[in-house]
Amino acid sequence: MLLKKNIRVGKTKFYVFFIILILSLIFSNYSNSKTDLEGKYTNIKVLDKISSKNILLKLKNGEEIRHKDLLIKSMKCKNSEFDDNPEITAYIQVKDLTKKNKDDVFVFNGWMFSSSPSIAPFDHPVYDIWLVSCY
Repeated sequence: MLLKKNIRVGKTKFYVFFIILILSLIFSNYSNSKTDLEGKYTNIKVLDKISSKNILLKLKNGEEIRHKDLLIKSMKCKNSEFDDNPEITAYIQVKDLTKKNKDDVFVFNGWMFSSSPSIAPFDHPVYDIWLVSCY
């Protein structure tokens, strides 16, 4: 008696296994890339225009830091998806503690871009802030 192997079922199992393997690799890379783009910390530089000194501040997203007369909070930061044109964006809120007028809560409240700080400028007579990095 001659035994025949069921080759068709063996090939089908291999193809199903291969497709599942490829899909799992694609979705695991997709989820990792999304988490790599958003950072937990934002680095900004603050320039004191009067003394011409600048300082690098490391902000944890969601927490406020007081720097002289400013209360700075980084809500979210994100790195760009493209390596050829790196762009760092961060949502930053800045309060001036010297102002007594409670109508203007924030001196700056919006997205800041590292490559184009003039899109949404931070306008303050004493300080200048610009985005450095996100990690």
